[in-house]
Amino acid sequence: MTKDVITLTQKMPDPLTVLAGLLSGGPDKLVGAEGDGAVVRLCDEQGRPLVSIEAPLLVQVRGEAQRLLGASEPPVPYWWTEARATTGVTEGEKLAGTFAARLATLLGGTAWPPQAARSLAVVKTDGVSAVPAPAAAQPAVDVLTDKVAVVIQDRPVVAMTAWLADAFRAAADAELGLQIVTPPGTRLSPAVRAGLPGWPSRWVVQDEKAGYYDGLSGAVLEWRDGLFMPVQSPGGTPDDPRTPVAESFTRDVTDTGERQLAVSYRTVHPADDRLVLGGSLEAVWREITGEPPAGWGTEEPVNLPWSLRQLTDMAHERAPEPTWLVVVGSPERPGLATVRISRTKGGVEEDVTLAFGYGPGEEIPQDAVPRAAEVLATRHDLQSMLVQIRKARRDLSVPPHFEGPGVPYAFVLGAEEVRSLPSDRARRTPLAQPPRELGPRTRPALYYPFPGDPSDLSGWQHFEQLMRHLKGDQAA
Repeated sequence: MTKDVITLTQKMPDPLTVLAGLLSGGPDKLVGAEGDGAVVRLCDEQGRPLVSIEAPLLVQVRGEAQRLLGASEPPVPYWWTEARATTGVTEGEKLAGTFAARLATLLGGTAWPPQAARSLAVVKTDGVSAVPAPAAAQPAVDVLTDKVAVVIQDRPVVAMTAWLADAFRAAADAELGLQIVTPPGTRLSPAVRAGLPGWPSRWVVQDEKAGYYDGLSGAVLEWRDGLFMPVQSPGGTPDDPRTPVAESFTRDVTDTGERQLAVSYRTVHPADDRLVLGGSLEAVWREITGEPPAGWGTEEPVNLPWSLRQLTDMAHERAPEPTWLVVVGSPERPGLATVRISRTKGGVEEDVTLAFGYGPGEEIPQDAVPRAAEVLATRHDLQSMLVQIRKARRDLSVPPHFEGPGVPYAFVLGAEEVRSLPSDRARRTPLAQPPRELGPRTRPALYYPFPGDPSDLSGWQHFEQLMRHLKGDQAA
């Protein structure tokens, strides 16, 4: 299994300091660079990589080390440097740990995990042969087959790091699935959960009893034909495998009182050079929490302070290619959003998936939801919006056990979509409660409320009934 070792320092790791850390393997190890220097590798005499070092990242957002590592962090700003030991080399983890220990000692920082970075001694590696370079030149890919790329992660929270984002892109370009393998105590960042493609991609959790299971569905898995696949129960068929569910997935599932308010929406703006992006997300964030987002970035840890102008400039520079972002809130009010900005025939679209976490005794600000919907509908070209309430962790991370689905709390149809429907179909629905108008009477958006009780899944029946009605399905 590959090992990640992370160093947090107040001072920037300069080239000489990094080189001193890289030479922890002894003078017989060679230094090579790839990706314009973004990834530096400690290699053996044949040039095969033992440890890969990512370019240091300046983190200017408070709470990221606690969120992703469960570690205390220096005051912001600080530098986050990752070292990844190569699979199959026993000394690789020691090399990565020694690199991190030397870096932390020279710059006065700390390393995670603490036990991995305790020795400053040179690691003896005479006679050790490392595995070939990672598949597709991706440091994060551990196993490559003709069906999937497999990434093995051993950290508290699997985050959308630069390495993992590269693995996602490489697998997609090669038309392969991506399977993430973790030990049982690991969780996923919502950004990774949202970015995980469909089959054959999956989250694979190691388990003492079942061997492996799917961290999102609980299905027991086995390695077969070059990928992790569901185990077929006796009596099952290829069309109906009757896959067993791992006991660990359903064991000790109790209601802790933690809740999440989940919001997903789409806005479509007219294409204009003066368009400022991200304003809709900031408006929702302020209505729900009373403050703007804390930071944003194109990877995790999120490293940039919240800035509409910088966000907009980057999206403009990348156009017409789409831009993917992750946005976080303050540690006091956990919030995380993923944003995809793309140019389409209709204009500039922002697809946003957002969640806020609440602990036992903390009230979800349900009265703020209609206000947020009205701001989106009247100022930010809202197309549609779905709000749900879930029984789920306050810290928003995704655990490898069952969490109930969200239950619809409200659905909003933008003004343009209301106008596009024939007659008064949008206003006369089969729901018991009529919709609420948002915005001007001459061109309103419509807000459809639901009970929103996370213990009552019948809300989905009402939501599906509404969707069939709006689409003109006579079977409704």
